[in-house]
Amino acid sequence: MTASTRHVAWTGWDDDPDRLEAATVAVRDDRLAALGTSRATSYATAWALRTGPGWVTEHLDVSVRGLGWSRHLDLVRTPDGAWRADVRESGTPPSGLAAPGIADPASLDGALDCDVALCPVTNTMPILRLGLLDDRGPSGETHLVMAWVDLPSLAVLRSDQVYAAREPLDPATGQGVVTCTSATRDFTADLAVDADGLVVDYPHLARRL
Repeated sequence: MTASTRHVAWTGWDDDPDRLEAATVAVRDDRLAALGTSRATSYATAWALRTGPGWVTEHLDVSVRGLGWSRHLDLVRTPDGAWRADVRESGTPPSGLAAPGIADPASLDGALDCDVALCPVTNTMPILRLGLLDDRGPSGETHLVMAWVDLPSLAVLRSDQVYAAREPLDPATGQGVVTCTSATRDFTADLAVDADGLVVDYPHLARRL
């Protein structure tokens, strides 16, 4: 894989056609940095992500704004593997929205990646680290723990997921397929991804424009 900077955009599937995602992603050797925005019907999101070596998350900065309210989350994974979060709020958020930040830091033990809800970019790190698009990858399933960031609440929760290679990168199409499964709920998806590990099609979540 060569170094590259990409400008990519996705729309929601037919069940969420008004949602729009856009990101600039710089992939360098064994790390990436990315900036992105997301527009939903009732709120807008802006985020910045940086990983260290091995595509392990170092820092995620994300803001959500709705009419009359906003929230900001500064999420850091420290070199010893601990996760910490600083949050800011203003205005009056919608009723029933969970509190932002990490409710149980110990639950994130073992997590190497953040996973922002509805954001295709945060699937890229485990795909690249595990080598799921080439012959470096494991032949079976890999169980992972994610620091999952809910939108629009910005609550940070543990998410157990399973990644597996399904189809290697096809030189003719420039795409491969990776299977992502939730280990705690009835959900699985076959993600079509390109040579940089960026999602082309995530069924029922995002489709590349």
